[in-house]
Amino acid sequence: MISFFNEFISYLLLVIIMAGIAVCGVFAGKKLRDKKDLKDASSKEGSK
Repeated sequence: MISFFNEFISYLLLVIIMAGIAVCGVFAGKKLRDKKDLKDASSKEGSK
């Protein structure tokens, strides 16, 4: 029974770590996209 809880906690920790990495990826992607959109908007204003 103890080994079951050890495996469960191990997998739970792995899922938490992977979810954290996914959340960081989403926020990093949003930040990079916002930066690109801002750059594109400023370059279009300059070409008018």
